[in-house]
Amino acid sequence: MNYRHAFHAGNFADLQKHVILLAMLSALQRESQALAAIDTHAGAGAYDLSGEMSRRSGEAQAGLFRLKAASDAPAVFAPLLAAVLKINSGQAGDLYPGSPLLIARALRTSDRYAGCELRPDDALLLSKTLAPYANAKALEADGYATAAAQAGRGGRAFVLIDPPFERPDDYARIAQTTRAVLARAPDAALAIWLPIKDLETFDAFLRAMETVTKDLLVAELRLRPLTDPMKMNGSAMIMVGAPASVEAAATEAGEWIAARLGEPGGRSRVWRT
Repeated sequence: MNYRHAFHAGNFADLQKHVILLAMLSALQRESQALAAIDTHAGAGAYDLSGEMSRRSGEAQAGLFRLKAASDAPAVFAPLLAAVLKINSGQAGDLYPGSPLLIARALRTSDRYAGCELRPDDALLLSKTLAPYANAKALEADGYATAAAQAGRGGRAFVLIDPPFERPDDYARIAQTTRAVLARAPDAALAIWLPIKDLETFDAFLRAMETVTKDLLVAELRLRPLTDPMKMNGSAMIMVGAPASVEAAATEAGEWIAARLGEPGGRSRVWRT
């Protein structure tokens, strides 16, 4: 795969994804004595937003840096901003924590985390990122297959699915993996990230997921009208087994991102199927 998340780290979609991820992780820890988290497409685990790839895209400047400069950011962003401050040793630096580091730092002694990454270079970086955390490990492995195989093996399964969508079968594999995870662990929770380019693709995926489970919480964020399917016009988090408190967090974060970072015609909507 050619995709590198370093181009996109800290963009508006990361803000939505990571706020919801932290809210869901915290809520699940309140409900469950032990979690077994699996990240199917973990990436490098942390990113330097002053690096060439980030500077070339400019996405972090339009996302995280605008959030950090905002005086009206709601409290729902506080855990993410605290994590950003921590990775920069309390200073105003350019490092940004990916989902592996966000999860690893929040693990209790009873929890564990496996981050899967197929790119050898990013898998090596991921192993270094996770090295300080005894309950977290990096796997150079297919995340879909790993999630399907490991769900239900000790602790409540919590699966984050965040593929690059370079493969034509990613949408189908997400639905298949969700089905397989729930078959092995009916109490599993899943958080699935999607880009929104056009309404037809998004709606088709939701219909496919509704054949797998009716327990879906959908957080849809559009930064601009869906008039150009070649652009990432928005993003969505599709959650299975999400505690009730996550709905409020997704709503608060999405409304602020759409209003402050979006174009006229942008919007946020959160609903349960």
